[in-house]
Amino acid sequence: MVAFGKKLKERQIQEWQGYYINYKLMKKRVKQYAQQIQLETLDRRHVLKDFSRMLDNQIEKTVLFLLEQQGFLASRIAKLGEEHEIIQREPRLSRIAELREAYRAVGLELLKLLFFVEVNAVGLLKILKKFEKRLGYKFTDYYVKTRANHPYSQLQQVFKHVGVGAVVGALSRNLHELQKYEESQGSFVSIYDQPTLPLQDPVIDSIRTAVDRLTNSTNFLNYLGKHALIVDEELSAPVDEHVDDQKYHFMSLSLNLANTFLYMVNTYIIVPTADDYSMSLGAAPTVCGIVIGSMAVAQVFSSVYFSAWSNKSYFRPLVFSSIVLFLGNAMYAMAYDLNSIWVLLFGRLLCGFGSARAVNRRYISDCVPTKIRMQASAGFVSASALGMACGPALAGLLQTEFRVFNITFNQDTLPGWVMTIAWLLYLAWLSITFKEPSRGIEENHIPHQSNTENSALEKGLRHPLLISSENKVDEDADQDNDDSEEAPKESRQPANSIGAAYRLLTPSVKVQLLIYFMLKYAMEILLSESSVVTTYYFNWTTSTVSVFLACLGLTVLPVNIVVGSYISNMFEDRQILIASEIMVFVGILFSFHVIFPYSEPQYVCSGLLMFVSAEVLEGVNLSLLSRVMSSRLSRGTYNGGLLSTEAGTLARVIADGTITLAGYVGVSRLLNITLIPSFLICAISIIATCYTYNSLY
Repeated sequence: MVAFGKKLKERQIQEWQGYYINYKLMKKRVKQYAQQIQLETLDRRHVLKDFSRMLDNQIEKTVLFLLEQQGFLASRIAKLGEEHEIIQREPRLSRIAELREAYRAVGLELLKLLFFVEVNAVGLLKILKKFEKRLGYKFTDYYVKTRANHPYSQLQQVFKHVGVGAVVGALSRNLHELQKYEESQGSFVSIYDQPTLPLQDPVIDSIRTAVDRLTNSTNFLNYLGKHALIVDEELSAPVDEHVDDQKYHFMSLSLNLANTFLYMVNTYIIVPTADDYSMSLGAAPTVCGIVIGSMAVAQVFSSVYFSAWSNKSYFRPLVFSSIVLFLGNAMYAMAYDLNSIWVLLFGRLLCGFGSARAVNRRYISDCVPTKIRMQASAGFVSASALGMACGPALAGLLQTEFRVFNITFNQDTLPGWVMTIAWLLYLAWLSITFKEPSRGIEENHIPHQSNTENSALEKGLRHPLLISSENKVDEDADQDNDDSEEAPKESRQPANSIGAAYRLLTPSVKVQLLIYFMLKYAMEILLSESSVVTTYYFNWTTSTVSVFLACLGLTVLPVNIVVGSYISNMFEDRQILIASEIMVFVGILFSFHVIFPYSEPQYVCSGLLMFVSAEVLEGVNLSLLSRVMSSRLSRGTYNGGLLSTEAGTLARVIADGTITLAGYVGVSRLLNITLIPSFLICAISIIATCYTYNSLY
């Protein structure tokens, strides 16, 4: 297995080799520091000062070269602008094609420069993590805190496109004008007097993609896709597009998204009526917590075996999931006529054992081409959000009662029967149209690599370094033997147990998992007890509760559009993270019933604030989680997606259990008792976020 340092070296542009940060030298220096500290010949203050100076010099060398190259590009564009002026005064169509190609050549040079910055950013992030691992200091916190906003620091220049926007704008404008010039047969038309249309030019498109990668800016699809936590391996070799196409099957992807949608409908369709169903079977209304949570209990275990099963097949797990969900919903519906709360609970447990979300995630990660993977990830999240809204809404429409062959159909049983039919139809669709992808292609196949400049650039453009390596810098992947750049194979292997996965969790990852636990706990408390609380305080009917829950679910996509398209481009993810946590905290605080009579506006507004803030928080939380998580958790059975799923599922289980236990104290105290854990966990997560804030860079 090729080590990280060697991969970085292979991706360098040969003619600029002297201007890259010297990763190998810094790696040796880190090893020397570790040895000298062990022998007590150096103190901590000297090490931090010396290594900081070394990093500053390396970054300055890179940034000065970057600025110099930008100046060359600006000069070339200025000279081409003179030729452009001549063409406008003396129209000659024969010169237009030559000028357009000249502008594109400048664009290709700019792409090389962006790739240069990207490689340096990856190396910098990697060496910071290596320093922390070997010496045990929180050096990244110190270095980023002291350099990020300092007026003389050039650290930000490595991660932000300083001046690139002006170059891209100049190239785009001139190419667009030349295109209009050709279309108008030699008549000059200003682009500012015409409707704004995007310039369809492959070079400009590639530049914009590279800039978006480098600045970590997002559009709506990128932001939404991050909710799925579907990530790629760190510095994995580029896979040919025809390989992706062989494995990709649109209908199979649609079936996975449909499975996600139906499962979320199945989860939330019973929420408005769970308390009423429990009472009809002789149990307390707060037993609805166990009824709703039993599905999550089973999902804790099903996520593991489905994740392992997806290593061998996608079709068989989906078939098994559909059959189990068919049987589980049928038992849930029949529990009414059997007058058995145990049949009801067992039916919900079966539904939880049919959770194939791990398979859905894995299919998108493994079988969808890179060029549309973000859209597929966004589709996964959208399907989940739509299912979350449709479940309660559908329950609100099932307000009827009749009997057929001594089988009762009412608001309590109809959700089970509807989902039974839905999973039966899905199973038939699955059996007819799903195509099992080929697994005959080695995942680690590495094509022949050339050391030429064009080959390095092509590899960088086909496989974005920063989007994978910045997000998942692996402290364990790079070996510390400076005599060899070869890393042992086991150091790159995925975690093979929960314990091994836990040992890969850094403090930053643990805090992000805590935040994910907190937001899922708070949301589950709000949703699961909504029927009991609103019936006690406001005498809401099942239909009213259904409308309220459906409206909450419908806020997911609009909120993500606003955050993904605007807010995430104005603020850093870590800033949005801490602000969202505070808003969730405020929502929880205002939900308490303290002195004044509890009113519907207070409940609705505080619940809406808590839910919307938690949705925003989930997006940035999973984005940051993918960024700070080890690359060894991006694949295998015990991957990052499984860990986040388990954290969220455990939160739901504990939240639903809390509702049931609090019910023994009395419905009048249910609201405040269940909000206290949410309040405390949220406060702890805010403190933990502040503690690790500077490592979320």
